[in-house]
Amino acid sequence: MLSIPHGGRKKPIELDGHLCITNKDLFDDSDPYVIEIFDLGEKVQRVIKTNIARAFIDLNRSQDDLPPKNPDGLIKSSTCYTKPIYLDGKEPDSSMRTLLIELYYLPYHNSIQKNLDELKLQLCLDCHSMASFAPSISPDGKNNKRPKFCLSNNDGQTASEEMLELLASCISKSYEIDRNEISLNDPFHGGYITKTYGNNPVPWIQVEMNRDLYMSDPWFDKETLTVDLAHLQKLNEQFENSLNLFFKEFDGVNSWK
Repeated sequence: MLSIPHGGRKKPIELDGHLCITNKDLFDDSDPYVIEIFDLGEKVQRVIKTNIARAFIDLNRSQDDLPPKNPDGLIKSSTCYTKPIYLDGKEPDSSMRTLLIELYYLPYHNSIQKNLDELKLQLCLDCHSMASFAPSISPDGKNNKRPKFCLSNNDGQTASEEMLELLASCISKSYEIDRNEISLNDPFHGGYITKTYGNNPVPWIQVEMNRDLYMSDPWFDKETLTVDLAHLQKLNEQFENSLNLFFKEFDGVNSWK
């Protein structure tokens, strides 16, 4: 099963009249094009995704992770680049927060749990992209160069180390990148979704792809924020191939426990 919680860029209609965020800042705060890259449709048992932007409701956070304690929490006060989201005095109040959670957050997580209960799954992946250089709020610090991929299992808590190593090897082969360009649990250890559902009972791994793999020359136009769709299709096929390689060597979930 694939989870893609940060691929949307849609504004909730409930927030009409509240927002000052620009389209560029909304784009920069999202995981651009990850649905096109990671969505394998019926080639996997289930894909769970959303079109609502993480700037407004972040599905990869706990329900009590809120500003002012965390401005990058479930319902944010600013983007990951500290750009304002709401007009002064128009930030969501408690009733608006509750509404957004009921409309967008709970259905996503209910869908995850329902599919975990009903499907016979061997592996779940929470799929993301990461900026090539870390924003200031990130765990790896501002402007640090990032690897091509980061795979995380919360330091062995959400999936076995053997599964993590095998997936890294398969991604390296499929994308034709050096294995050293794929980091494990650095800078990310797995977000709320991976930590919550991982090994409960199905293994979960968080996948972070560096946006340099598609948001750089010659594929990406910074002025129009458009990308070469054929290149996205190639990345999607390479992701599919990574999983095919993985399961060719996968002997069943019990052998990894």
